Parts: sequence; structure tokens; C-alpha cells
Amino acid sequence: MRLTLLSVGRLKSGAERDLFDEYVKRALPIARSLGFRGIEEIEVASGGGLDAEAERILAKIPSGANVIRLDEFGRNVPSQDFAAQLGRLRDQGVPDLVFLIGGAEGYGEAVRRAVPDIMAFGAQTWPHRLVKAMLAEQVYRAMSILAGMPYHKA
Repeated sequence: MRLTLLSVGRLKSGAERDLFDEYVKRALPIARSLGFRGIEEIEVASGGGLDAEAERILAKIPSGANVIRLDEFGRNVPSQDFAAQLGRLRDQGVPDLVFLIGGAEGYGEAVRRAVPDIMAFGAQTWPHRLVKAMLAEQVYRAMSILAGMPYHKA
């Protein structure tokens, strides 16, 4: 299964970009050893309104992908459960798992209708640049949990 982190807007150089890149770099070799095909980053342009952003997002989702939309109103998923979900989807033969990170204004109606599965990083509202780094860290943590590595100390 390939993991794709699809976000609205470009993550420029700086602390968030460095964190994102570091966690993807750490996660990738573990993910491959666990049978994941890779971790891909896709950025779509922001602007033009929510409907235009929604169109760009939906165009980038591979056919047959399982998609999870990150949103403050989503369900809170403990790291152990997140790891188990990734492993379960991989074992079920899901070809692609895509995580969506919306832009500053959220998601257009077309994305909300097409992707009802939503997950949150708590009840707070987070800047989408920080969410991207947090998601990369959680992917790394999930890979570590699945591999039985000591990174996650629960």
C-alpha cells in the first residue's frame, strides 16, 4: 500500500518543512520493510475558492484509494489504533491510502461529500503546515509501532 499525504498549499522551507522531511525520511525505510510501497507527498495549489481547491484535490486521488480527511471535527485516533488501521488496510490489499490536509479555509463541499472519513489531531484548530509535519510524525510513529521499535513509549 502506498501512503500519500495530499495537501493544499506548498510547504516552503522552514521548520515545518524540515520536520516533515525528517519524519518521512525516518519512516520510509521502515515502511518499505513492512510491505508499504512508499510515502508520497502531493501539494495542490491553493486559491480560487474552495470549489476550485476541491477540484484539484479530487483530481489527485488515485482510483480505488482509501481516503481520510484531516479535520478538527473528525474522530480522535490514538497512535496505537492509527498504526493498527494502517496495518489492517495494508493487509486487506488496499492499494493507496490518502490523507487530505485542507487549506486555510477548509474543504469544498465536493471533498466533504466524497471523503466522509475524517480524523482529527485533537479538538484544537492547527495550522495546516503544522498538521502536515504532525501527520508525517504519526506515520513514522505508526511504522515504528508496526515494526516493534521502541520509538512509541505507551
